[in-house]
Amino acid sequence: MSSERPTATLANWRQHPYSIWGFTHVDDLIPVAAIRGGHGAALPKGEALDLSRVSVDWQGSRLAAEEALRLTHTDGLLVLKDGNAVAERYLNQGPKDRHIVFSVSKSITATLAGVLVERGLLDPEAPVVGYVPEAAGSAYEDCTLRHVLDMTVSIRFIEDYLDPEGDVARYRLAMGWNPPGARVGEEGLHRFITSLPRGDHPHGERFHYVSPNSDMLGWIIERACGDSIAELLTRHIWQPMAMAEDAFITLDAKGAPRTAGGICTSLGDLARFGEMVRNGGIYAGKRIIPESWIEDILTNGDPAAWAKGDMAALFPRGRYRSKWYVPEPTSNLLCAIGIHGQWIYVDRAAGMVAVKQSSQPIPADDALDRLSLALFAALAQNLR
Repeated sequence: MSSERPTATLANWRQHPYSIWGFTHVDDLIPVAAIRGGHGAALPKGEALDLSRVSVDWQGSRLAAEEALRLTHTDGLLVLKDGNAVAERYLNQGPKDRHIVFSVSKSITATLAGVLVERGLLDPEAPVVGYVPEAAGSAYEDCTLRHVLDMTVSIRFIEDYLDPEGDVARYRLAMGWNPPGARVGEEGLHRFITSLPRGDHPHGERFHYVSPNSDMLGWIIERACGDSIAELLTRHIWQPMAMAEDAFITLDAKGAPRTAGGICTSLGDLARFGEMVRNGGIYAGKRIIPESWIEDILTNGDPAAWAKGDMAALFPRGRYRSKWYVPEPTSNLLCAIGIHGQWIYVDRAAGMVAVKQSSQPIPADDALDRLSLALFAALAQNLR
């Protein structure tokens, strides 16, 4: 792949086609903090899955897997069967490139929270203001960490990525992802999220996808532990797992980490992370995440709250727990999803983990999400 830089800037790095370069060069545009890996060995290889023989059921017809990758603007795909790499495609990135995973960052951060809960540093039922007193007067004043983890905070925020004057536009200025000076909003993540007002329904009643909740989670974690998210991810996940590459996370102008969407990691290390979750928190024989935390994700979460929420059409029988999607009541499937086509897809029944990094032009594209899900289902079927 070419390393020649297109005309990508802070103003256009999330716009196609500039995003093809921008999503693997975030550290050239935005301040970041390093998440240090252990520079471990390459993933073991398994019996190769011939993608040319995989077809996808899509809109009443059969689509070749390679065509599905093209249509979903895939930059990289890696499929593991029982921990062994069986299919690998690098299209617009290389094995060492750190690609932004957007809201998959939420799932990674909340998985770290499980370690801290076991160590007594976090209590999911504790009030947010016990960790972050600055949340008083905001939507977070009377909610718990569990509400933050499960996206059931009652809060007035509209997650519309395409509205140039809406909540997300102001949010992007606060996080340093847009050029400064365009409009009010350069006050930083923490001030922005504590300015958000409460909604008109009780906390816990319904799922409401609000990315600032996950930046609040990062703030809570840093306050509880007295250390940075980058250092905590290094200490508790990246180095114990001997990740092959360093990762990084974007920072706002005041140094606050974008735990809702700013983690950038290699495709292989993303697959390692998914494999660890598939194995109940164990990787290469080493306990990384408490088994009880993974089991809680798989078996809990409120289906009624999910059904009342704004994403129920994607997984009609699903639920959401600790920033992971559980698409089916069986708990065999688990997903972490980020805008522009970022995925960790775990099928425990098939022993499969599939990770996908992409540069889809539209941030939230329901049709392409469904095509990606159909692709993952076809891959799993071929691995059973």
